[in-house]
Amino acid sequence: MRDPKTYNVYILTNPSQHPFYTGVTNNMYRRMSEHLDFLNDSYTARYHLTRLVYYEEFGNVREAIRREKEIKTWSRAKKIALVNTKNPKWNDLARDWGKPSRC
Repeated sequence: MRDPKTYNVYILTNPSQHPFYTGVTNNMYRRMSEHLDFLNDSYTARYHLTRLVYYEEFGNVREAIRREKEIKTWSRAKKIALVNTKNPKWNDLARDWGKPSRC
């Protein structure tokens, strides 16, 4: 029997909390490592988006992608309200995942 896959929709920002990046992945640890290593000339590297401030877990990739697309259409105010529901202090949720924060 195969292990059930999980998929995460996540929001990154920088210390000034502007701008936001919303993404989806099947491996949060690997994906955060990629963001922190600035592996390519990406949007997240350009704006130093290294702080994981929000994520949701899904058991179905289609649901995760649907949610990512939904959040991407939201206003900045609505995204802030979403983060505030689970992370009102805007802590870096990945800070203790084995790599020092680059903020």
